[in-house]
Amino acid sequence: MANLVLPDSNFYINCARAGADPFRELGARSEDYEFATCGMVVLEVCRGRSDPHVLRRFQDNFGVMIFIPTSNQIWERATQLIWALDRKGIVLPPQDILIAAHALQTDAAVLTFDAHFYSIPGLNVVDHLA
Repeated sequence: MANLVLPDSNFYINCARAGADPFRELGARSEDYEFATCGMVVLEVCRGRSDPHVLRRFQDNFGVMIFIPTSNQIWERATQLIWALDRKGIVLPPQDILIAAHALQTDAAVLTFDAHFYSIPGLNVVDHLA
């Protein structure tokens, strides 16, 4: 089975800003990896799509990805993570903590360009696909 990767919202946003199709980029690597998403990533990415046709295309593409639902276990994990990190003086956006909790719950790597994900204990973080 391929490795499970949860691309962070900034992956999609950076690709779109660069004029690249993020789903085509992921599709080119589909033999080596399986790609997942979660509600928070979909929410963050779709909120920034101003063209309704582009929004629909993004939603359609997210709709065929592995979807990690936000279970009570994930909420509990996110709460524990954010509490423990705050106590260490590491204050991260709750959205990113929630995305990380989804990845940790499913043993997925997070594909991201946000360095603060490296502060999350036990999280496999990558900034490119080898």
